[in-house]
Amino acid sequence: MEVTLQIPDEMAKTLGSRKESLPQILMLGLRELDANPSIDFSGLTEILEFLAKLPSPQEILALRLSPTVQAEVDALLDKNRTQGLDAGDRILWQHYEFIEHLVRLAKTQALLKLQQAK
Repeated sequence: MEVTLQIPDEMAKTLGSRKESLPQILMLGLRELDANPSIDFSGLTEILEFLAKLPSPQEILALRLSPTVQAEVDALLDKNRTQGLDAGDRILWQHYEFIEHLVRLAKTQALLKLQQAK
């Protein structure tokens, strides 16, 4: 199928070097929208927005997934146990693994700052 889109020049510049990846980029974007129907941002964006507020080490250590994101993770875990994950689900799972990695890094740094402050 051929699709023609009008996009801002800045986006066109960014996408220009990724022409071969456009189908995957669109697929991931659609999966993200489907995975988060009740919110306008992904789990990754949620974490990045939290970190952008420059929280204290204590706030970082107390960080937990939102109930919506936790429900999505739980649903994927349940699906994996009962019927297995399809290719799209595996991509989404990798996305959540990346989020978990970022949070672990942030918590490690927060713990180090607290220990250095003592």
